[in-house]
Amino acid sequence: MAEETIRVVFYGTPEYSLPTLETLINLSWVQVVAVVTQPDRPAERGHALQQSAVKQLALKHSIPVLQPESIKKEKSGFIKQLASLAQIDVAVVIAFGQIIPLEVLKLPTHGSLNLHASLLPRWRGAAPIQRAILAGDLETGVCLMEMEAGLDTGPVFSAINTKIAESDDAGSLHDRLASISAELIARDLRAVIQGELKPQTQAESGLTYAHKIDPKETRIDWNTPAELLFRHIRAFSPYPGAFTILNGKRLKIFRATIKPTLDTAIGAGHVSFVDAARLEISTANGVIAVTEVQFEGKRRMSTAEFLRGAHITAGTSLE
Repeated sequence: MAEETIRVVFYGTPEYSLPTLETLINLSWVQVVAVVTQPDRPAERGHALQQSAVKQLALKHSIPVLQPESIKKEKSGFIKQLASLAQIDVAVVIAFGQIIPLEVLKLPTHGSLNLHASLLPRWRGAAPIQRAILAGDLETGVCLMEMEAGLDTGPVFSAINTKIAESDDAGSLHDRLASISAELIARDLRAVIQGELKPQTQAESGLTYAHKIDPKETRIDWNTPAELLFRHIRAFSPYPGAFTILNGKRLKIFRATIKPTLDTAIGAGHVSFVDAARLEISTANGVIAVTEVQFEGKRRMSTAEFLRGAHITAGTSLE
């Protein structure tokens, strides 16, 4: 007997959403009847409008694309657009970028599901990947949850966990969680639709909120222990990049290691050692050995390459 097809409306925008959309498109028992994504935006350089990564993939597969500027403000018209699609079994949402009104969330027969990049109730909100690294969490994961009016407050159907290694930064963790999201929806979507997985209310204890990243946060405070600065650098790599000021210009640090030491002979924020390939900077407790940087107006490069054109000596101060 042929499997019954599940008709899905997909909400997503950035590259993070792509593995999940691609997986849904390739599942024989799923039909993606429409994709909802953010409107085309001007590219970072120049004024040409840039389609979202999700829109590009949808068009490649001839899937209808809806691009409301604001679903909240255009709710009645948007609901009519969805109604024209006939039956919708479920909506799948991942990194969409807008608040979806409750009335819209409830339109599909089985409601709307969200793939959230944390182990709820830890790190509800906008920046769970960065906050988990900043806090020194040893693991994170993806939750498949039922969406409701509150932000990431809905009951959870299932999750997949992953360890956070010292070698992880926000970029590597982002990519792994994107892949895990696709794995989770493929594994559990049918079980949710068929009622085999029951949603579990989130615990009230352990709740934390992942506030949106403020650009001011990314500046490095060298009067901080090396372990915390190591997390800071990883949490903001590759974007937007943790930075310090060297000779009046911004120096982004993308990769570094910790060199434990109790030597406080040189003050925090000063170069404690430099040669042709190494750049070490003192902190409140320990030393950060910088391995990959980007100086203002230059491209990203290894520390060795950067030092060939820089004039840095032991004792040089960073702000």
